[in-house]
Amino acid sequence: MNYSNTPLAERIRPKKLQDFIGQEHLIGENGPIKKALDNGIIPSMILWGPPGVGKTTLAEIISKELDRPFYSLSAISSGVKDIRAIIESVKNQGIFGKTNAVLFIDEIHRFSKSQQDALLSAVEKGYITLIGATTENPSFEVIPALRSRCQIFVLNHHKKDDLIKFLNLGLNDSEIKQKKPIISEYESLLRFSGGDARKLLNAFELVVQNSDDKTVNITNELVQKSIQQNIAQYDKKGEMHYDIISAFIKSIRGFDPNGAIYWLARMVEGNEDPKFIARRMIISAAEDIGLANPTALVIANNCFDSVEKIGWPEGRIVLAQCAIYLALSPKSNSAYSAINNAQENIREKGDLNVPLHLRNAPTKLMKELNYGKEYLYTHDNLDKIHLQEFLPKEIEGENFYNPKNNKKESDYKKLIQQIWKGKYL
Repeated sequence: MNYSNTPLAERIRPKKLQDFIGQEHLIGENGPIKKALDNGIIPSMILWGPPGVGKTTLAEIISKELDRPFYSLSAISSGVKDIRAIIESVKNQGIFGKTNAVLFIDEIHRFSKSQQDALLSAVEKGYITLIGATTENPSFEVIPALRSRCQIFVLNHHKKDDLIKFLNLGLNDSEIKQKKPIISEYESLLRFSGGDARKLLNAFELVVQNSDDKTVNITNELVQKSIQQNIAQYDKKGEMHYDIISAFIKSIRGFDPNGAIYWLARMVEGNEDPKFIARRMIISAAEDIGLANPTALVIANNCFDSVEKIGWPEGRIVLAQCAIYLALSPKSNSAYSAINNAQENIREKGDLNVPLHLRNAPTKLMKELNYGKEYLYTHDNLDKIHLQEFLPKEIEGENFYNPKNNKKESDYKKLIQQIWKGKYL
């Protein structure tokens, strides 16, 4: 049997809104996208959801329903030049009375600020209707100016009934039908998909293609054998990626080595980039453990270096050792809180002037202006250091760093009190 190069998911991709499966809250009778299409006016929008839930398909259908020119870019391979070329092309078409085009940008969260800025004017003037697709929270990944000009629609993982509908479409595909497949058990296929229709159909097609039987009886056992990988729900490009790393870090923060090891194992089994895991542990060592155990940051950095040198699979042992160490370390977010407090102060009070005695004075003129005058060199004036001010005059005595109640920072607190004679703390 010869198979085409076109994947099953692409072969059965719906072309009309009525054939679209799932996302009833958006495209059902009372859904906002359905109503907008019925009115013939569609806003620029961001489609936010995990992989395989129909973001690209929906964008294509919207364009066809409105009979608009359709342009597609991937944020991975496209830049400002590509955006401007499309916008100019659309402008030229407008001269001849054609309606504005739909510009679909996949993974729009990967666009830089300058790339997103390049879209603003065209969206504002109505040259294009922008449809961006993202697996990341647009509140963090899409610039406010662009976000404010778009409606944000959330797409959800497909439910069991939706996934079975996809499988039924697959069973009726002309190429698949040649093997006369029968699905006796659905559980493994559905579990493997994790609500991702594309992943489901790819797995289904793989099972059918790998079978030498004239009639393929699809069972849970056959699915597991054909796929030849763990069916734990993990997708390092999708939403689950961020949920699992979140669970991992929160387990470390919560003093639970078993939780940390479990979520680490989930990432290892999901073929996560080990350097990504190590980087997140470096952040945790600074943010969550901080000054309660400064050595944790050293350990986490060494972990990253070791993983980079050793590679896989032995690197998982290094990651496990570091994860357990971090989970059982005393915790303090005082450094994290301190920088947040200082930034908040700056946002509230603006950029205050550097006191004259702290300014650099490399020239005669600067010295004449009293730059650096009355500065007390710390090493020669340790007993007088409390008389010196290192903050702008407007916020003298402001306290940003508040030591936590742990052994290390208790010593730091005593040192601050000793040096500063009650000025701080």
